[in-house]
Amino acid sequence: MELLSLFLIFLFSYSTAGEPTSDRAVLLSFISRVPHSPRKQWNSTSSACDWVGVTCDANRSAVVALRLPASGLVGTLPPDTLGRLSSLRILSLHANRLSGALPEDLSNLIHLERLYLQNNLFSGGFPQVILHITGLSQLDLSQNNFSGEIPSAVNNLTQLTVLFLQQNYFSGSIPLINIPGLSYLNVSHNALNGSIPAPIQRFPASSFAGNLGLCGAPLKMCTPSIASPPSTQIRSLDRTNNSTKFSTTKIVAIAVAAAVVGLLALMLLVIWWYKKQRSKVGPKHLKSVAVDPEGKSDEIGTTPSSKEDSGARKISRNRLVFVGGGGGYKFQLEDLLRASAEVMGKGTVGNTYKAVLEDGTTVVVKRLREVAVSKREFEEIVEKLGMVHHGNLLPVRAYYYSKNEKLLISDYIAGRSFSSSLHDPQREGSARGSLDWSRTLRVAMAVARGVSHLHGSAGIVHGNIKSSNVLLRHNPDDSAISNYGLSVLFKPGSSQASQAGSGYRAPELSETLRPTLKSDVYSFGVLLLELLTGKQPNRGSAEEAEGTDLPRWVQSVAREEWTSEVVDAKVVQENGEHETEMVQLLHLAMACVATEPGERPDMVDVVGMMDELARKRGGKLEGGDGIRDSFEPAVAGHVG
Repeated sequence: MELLSLFLIFLFSYSTAGEPTSDRAVLLSFISRVPHSPRKQWNSTSSACDWVGVTCDANRSAVVALRLPASGLVGTLPPDTLGRLSSLRILSLHANRLSGALPEDLSNLIHLERLYLQNNLFSGGFPQVILHITGLSQLDLSQNNFSGEIPSAVNNLTQLTVLFLQQNYFSGSIPLINIPGLSYLNVSHNALNGSIPAPIQRFPASSFAGNLGLCGAPLKMCTPSIASPPSTQIRSLDRTNNSTKFSTTKIVAIAVAAAVVGLLALMLLVIWWYKKQRSKVGPKHLKSVAVDPEGKSDEIGTTPSSKEDSGARKISRNRLVFVGGGGGYKFQLEDLLRASAEVMGKGTVGNTYKAVLEDGTTVVVKRLREVAVSKREFEEIVEKLGMVHHGNLLPVRAYYYSKNEKLLISDYIAGRSFSSSLHDPQREGSARGSLDWSRTLRVAMAVARGVSHLHGSAGIVHGNIKSSNVLLRHNPDDSAISNYGLSVLFKPGSSQASQAGSGYRAPELSETLRPTLKSDVYSFGVLLLELLTGKQPNRGSAEEAEGTDLPRWVQSVAREEWTSEVVDAKVVQENGEHETEMVQLLHLAMACVATEPGERPDMVDVVGMMDELARKRGGKLEGGDGIRDSFEPAVAGHVG
């Protein structure tokens, strides 16, 4: 009998530790009461922890995450189901056709940290039930049919870092939202009005766009309301009983007034025509350039002739503005207009030129196109970028803004890009040309530190992480990332706003429209896969159809021996002693490219894991003096 008791105790302990029995029943009840796609099949004979979309804790005793995006879920959320998942930390139901209001028992989810309900058909006022889940850090209710006012009680969610309410029907004024840790806010494209509260004026204009009644920073200033003057009585023209004709004096006055108005209109028309003609004479700011077969290049700007001097003086009023100290540069706009230039690259946000000034100073000029923000917003954004100082970030030194031209000026680095070193078809011998495995890993660490600095102290989303935006220096630890923080200058959803190349773009960007910290992590993960496999990010192998993204290819061929199946054969052949390290880096890369943003690590954690790899090598990634926190390049303007 004692033996039987012990067996039953063991059996009970095993079942409770290995299967979340109560949560399993809840999930089965939920899926049976909500119409869904036939693809969503949960095998009742297997553990709930192994079901698609279900994540359990380490002991497999409770469900901690439920992710069912784009699962064809239709109708209302049934009560007495999800609210009983007492250990749930992540709930993702976005991109379905769920409607109605949220069940009240969701307030029981006291451990819930992330709630993603975007792109559904939910309606009614702001869900009051959410205001009781005070541990929420990320809340996305965007692209639904919610209406009414945003309650001031949203301040009860003191842990919020992300609040997305865009593309709903919220109305009224925005409450005084003062949540210290709030890093991302979007209430755009609603029916909100009134002034934007001071604590959230730090967010970009795109966070408030599409609300015609909103005003105040960062949008246009609010116009003070002025009481209307008392109405005055309008006297009718004197008429006589015997005549309805105006008097001679009035007729003359009307004729004179009409003549004056006509003359003013003619003068304005002449002035407009004169200005239009003058604008065609002045020198061009920047023009598209190309290097001819002999290596010559035309100029960024034409040198004004004597007839064009007045036009040049007029242009110079829109001066070149230096930011963040300017790196010691002293040139002016006129010097830049006279510089010789050659095209370095053509990207989604605009063309990039290498400009050599007459005194030998060399800088990089990016000519932006289709900028969607106002001059004030542009200046604020670039001023913020200019304040970023880190050894692995190419600093922005100056900008120029006019109606027709927007330019950014950065340091010039003479080295190659990471992309050209990885994929140079002329390379022979080493699998990485001039980069062996150790130097390649140090470049990856430099990128990770740069992005982590952007995300941390600077609070900036890079938005365009790819190997061609990583510039190599002689010391790989000093490699620098360029083109960061520009996505907010463009319309959400445009190719400029979602800058990341086709192989680097996180899957959720098709819905969120704006790059985020987590989409940056995804792009960095693709870059790690790129350096490991030696393959271009937008295709897996020559045998597969073009357009197969790299993460999917790696998942399709990965086996227990990942290095032999995935990693570039030349890399393995030349660096066999580092095979364990490659496998660890591969696992890190796959964590970064997780489909769900919430499953990806933060960049600070990525740096920590890569530092751990360095410590296993003896404290450094072989050679170099480590990563410096910041640097000031030489003021000569040629950083190489």
